[in-house]
Amino acid sequence: MALRNIAASVLFVMMVLCGACSGAVYRVGDSDGWTSRGLVDYNKWASTKDFHVGDTLIFAYNNQFHNVMQVSDQDFQSCNATSAIATYTSGSDTFTLKRPGHFYFLCGAPGHCQAGQKVDIKVTLPVPESLIPSPSPSPYGSSSSASHQEQMSPRSTLSSAPTLNSCKLGFAVTAFVLGLLGFVF
Repeated sequence: MALRNIAASVLFVMMVLCGACSGAVYRVGDSDGWTSRGLVDYNKWASTKDFHVGDTLIFAYNNQFHNVMQVSDQDFQSCNATSAIATYTSGSDTFTLKRPGHFYFLCGAPGHCQAGQKVDIKVTLPVPESLIPSPSPSPYGSSSSASHQEQMSPRSTLSSAPTLNSCKLGFAVTAFVLGLLGFVF
């Protein structure tokens, strides 16, 4: 009986650790949300983020006045909302980025896309920790290493390493628990 309690505890820890493997969550427009009032330049907002496969977008808006439509590049450029790939209308819609590439969203309410309520989300694969170059020592008095560090995204240098390590730990715990359960039962 005690062994089953230990196995249950290990499974709980495994679930918690595997939860750390999920991607980042972004609220589109940050605190302003998804609106046509001109408060947010959505493409400027998106350009300051590093979106990766597994990340989630949250569109928060008043669904009496707005919606979210996923469209093609051509429809995005022309603000054409008549042939959407998908339409969301709940007022709090989540979209998980499942592949690399561009995802185009706009509001289908008349005039809203033309007023700037549209966003192009460029998604890349996460960069494994082992592929991130470490800064090389620079000659005395040179600042090339410092400028190289500034050009690297903080997300790829700071956030991906703990996430990848948590995932590895989660997989190790999973393998351990499955082995334990296979041995015990």
